[in-house]
Amino acid sequence: MANTMGRDGRDDAVGEPDVSFVVPARNEAAYIRGTLASLATLDTDYEYEVIVVDGSSTDDTPMIAREYGATVVREVSSSIAAARNLGAERATGEWLAFVDADTRVRANYLTELLGFVEANGLAAASSYCRISGPRRAKLMEVTINHGFSRLERPILPGFNSFVHREAFAEIGGFPAVRNEDTAFSRRLSARLPTAYCPTVLVESSGRRIAAQGLSGALWHYLRHDIDRLRAEY
Repeated sequence: MANTMGRDGRDDAVGEPDVSFVVPARNEAAYIRGTLASLATLDTDYEYEVIVVDGSSTDDTPMIAREYGATVVREVSSSIAAARNLGAERATGEWLAFVDADTRVRANYLTELLGFVEANGLAAASSYCRISGPRRAKLMEVTINHGFSRLERPILPGFNSFVHREAFAEIGGFPAVRNEDTAFSRRLSARLPTAYCPTVLVESSGRRIAAQGLSGALWHYLRHDIDRLRAEY
């Protein structure tokens, strides 16, 4: 039986959940409590489970995850693609929701996003987001909400990707390349329908922009995307 959480974050001995949240985390004690608290208070009648894939943390990340009733899976490769794939392998839900350890979902996340993918016959989706932090983080937010979402083959960011497990299996999960979420999105949307829900359903941290500045963060992603393209082609 799956250990799932319902409307009040309670544990219910029921069958397989509708959705499995997969949260890769390494030394995320400063952020992951907010993420798990947001998952525990989802306002939904859907059943869901939370799987935290711990990348050999040396802080309290695993303890905090267990405190919130999450299943903790240990992963040692230090690759976020491998962590997400391992979480998906352990998941039992029909849908896989990939969020990062500094992502907070809004209370209507599950009800809104599941309704959106089912109404539109989608294999995967993301949603509009908010990026917290310095003012310059808003440029990244606009790029995701009004750039990535309008591409012919939308890019679903790793911190907010919602995928049917059969579609995930069909393309072999996240590839072991830089910018693995971009590569995953492109492969997926080349075969199956994907889209963005035009409702803000998550908030993600702008900590990389705060630490590196906007130009540094953009260069980080650009460099990784060049490596991705080289690996793929």
